[in-house]
Amino acid sequence: MPHEPLTQADVLLEGFLALDTPEGFRAELIEGEIVVTPPPDGDHEDCISLILRQVIRLARTDMDFSGNKGLKLNSGGRCPRNHVIPDGTFAPTELRLYRGAEPWMPCEGVALVVEVTSTKPRADRTDKRHCYARGPIPLYLLVDREESSVTLFSEPEGDDYRQHCTIPFGKTLSLPAPFAFDLETEALV
Repeated sequence: MPHEPLTQADVLLEGFLALDTPEGFRAELIEGEIVVTPPPDGDHEDCISLILRQVIRLARTDMDFSGNKGLKLNSGGRCPRNHVIPDGTFAPTELRLYRGAEPWMPCEGVALVVEVTSTKPRADRTDKRHCYARGPIPLYLLVDREESSVTLFSEPEGDDYRQHCTIPFGKTLSLPAPFAFDLETEALV
């Protein structure tokens, strides 16, 4: 039985999936590039915690959260599917989306992803934004520590989001349904 030759994208995906990253590091495949990031610092985790507490307490729809859930997303061009690990992933509790999920799961049902910039802010600002839009993941919340701002991207269409709202740290940001509450960013300052 003849085997079809592997494409460059196949080889890249196989190599990526076989990676054995050091403890605490995470590897992602974003637009045909393998990106390995070190463990986050305490301020990074504090940002995630601030958002998580508010969503759990205030969201109109009960949400489940994952801090390291691998998502498979469509890629642009001839790259293999993107394999991205958002800093935070929220999905309606009623879906029980994470129960029984593989380490890399499809993004259907995810309501919001959160990224907090760290060592490679361009990946969060641009590359991941395009990945999430192609998902399509309805909402992408970017906490940009370098710019001292929070941006909510919404209405995904094709490779990007049609809407975005950026506020400086310290202001409130309205999250639409299914969240339907004002996110306080004062503690990010």
